[in-house]
Parts: sequence; structure tokens; C-alpha cells
Amino acid sequence: MGMQFSVLASGSTGNAFYIETEQHRLLVDAGLSGKQLEQLFAQIDRDLRELTAILVTHEHSDHIKGLGVIARKYQLPIYANEKTWKAMEGLIGDIPTEQKFIFPLGTVRSFGDLEVESFGVSHDAAEPMFFVFHHEGKKLALITDTGYVSDRMKGIIKNADVFIFESNHDVEMLRMGRYPWNVKRRILSDVGHVSNEEAGLALADVIGDRTKRIYLAHLSQDNNIKELARMTVAQTLENRGLAVGEQFALYDTDPKIATKLVYV
Repeated sequence: MGMQFSVLASGSTGNAFYIETEQHRLLVDAGLSGKQLEQLFAQIDRDLRELTAILVTHEHSDHIKGLGVIARKYQLPIYANEKTWKAMEGLIGDIPTEQKFIFPLGTVRSFGDLEVESFGVSHDAAEPMFFVFHHEGKKLALITDTGYVSDRMKGIIKNADVFIFESNHDVEMLRMGRYPWNVKRRILSDVGHVSNEEAGLALADVIGDRTKRIYLAHLSQDNNIKELARMTVAQTLENRGLAVGEQFALYDTDPKIATKLVYV
């Protein structure tokens, strides 16, 4: 079967990512209502009842909004690091002890035929972490919600077959936009979000010979446009000698429409 995935929803209003192998079906984050998540699963012809587990990146509401609801409804195990579990107290309701699991930062956990590697990012949460998925020699890297992409992060995600990569905002749109200055400063900071140009520069350092697909994720609804993000990232990559559309393809993600379920 190989490894299949879908970016179910991505953006400032809610995030959810799905990945499956022959043995396991995982959801990363549940930042939408239970009803919305059920609808997104229907878009890719899948069912929440078939999930093996939910992995949590951090405690911000756009990543855990529906977590407690679906975990209780479908009796799903949740994996998060200790600091994230503590930060989620009071935000997701009571979770039975038998559904709570610790996934420490900087470790690899096996889900049967799927190896999941966690790594830290720079974001204003308790202990935010994202994941690299390994299956039968294939590698998928998921990274959003970081103020910058360090050399350490680049080393972990380098030469993935697929990248789901943050391209949160256009800097000028953000500077000229309606947000109060303290919010703008947070987004632009080292614990905020990566801009379109920063995404392109970071991707130029990690794209390898095996890279075939890049999905631009977590776009701000107020401070970005899909076409602008794609154009800026593509231009930045081409300036670094990378042929977008030839070596690899660049894809959009959406806050309400799941990407097509595809093989890595």
C-alpha cells in the first residue's frame, strides 16, 4: 500500500493532517469542530472510527479545538509531550487515563510499520513539536508554527519526499494589515510564524533529489493569499537554482477543503 496522506485543513482557523499505512491511520492535530473533522474525513473517503491515534503538536486552539470531543466520541488514544499535556488541561475536557500517552520531544515512536520522529520548533507554546514520518524508505516532513527554521530542524527534515511546510504570511500584508502591533510583533518574532520568503529560503536548503511534493501550509487568512504564497516561494526557489514544476511540484492547502489523498 505504501504511505498515503492528506492535509485535511490548514490555516489560522484550524489545522488537521492525516496519514495512513497498511497497518495504521493517524491524525495530527484536531483544530476544528468534531462535525467539521467528520466532514473533512468524508472528503477523502475515510472514517474517524478507523483512526489508530491522534498526535498533538501543541496546545493552541487552532490545533486542538475538536481534540477532546472526537477522542471521547471515538475512544481514540492521544499522544503529546508532557508539557503539552499540562498546557491542554482545562482546554480539552476530561480524557480517560487509558487514552493519554506521552510522546517525548526528540524521540522516535513506532506505530507498526510507521516510524514517527518528533522534533522541536520555535513557537510560543509550552513545548511545540512537529513530526517526520518514515515508511518503507519514504519520508514525509510536517512543519508549521515556527518563527524560524534552524539548522537543527533542517537537518532532521532534509531531503524528504514530501514537505508540508509553513508559509504563513506576506510581510508587507502583515505590516499594513489590521492587526494590532503587539500581534504583528508576535507573528514576526522568532516564536511566531514563517513568512512566504522565509519558507522559500528554508526550503531551498532542505529540498533534495527525492523531493517530489511541497504543500504550503498554515496560510494566514488576513495576511496572505494562496497565489502570492506560491509565487513568492517559487520565485525564491528558482533564484536558488531549483526548477519548480520540473524537479518537484508546489501545492496549496486550504482551511476547509482537504487535499487529495495521495501516496508518498
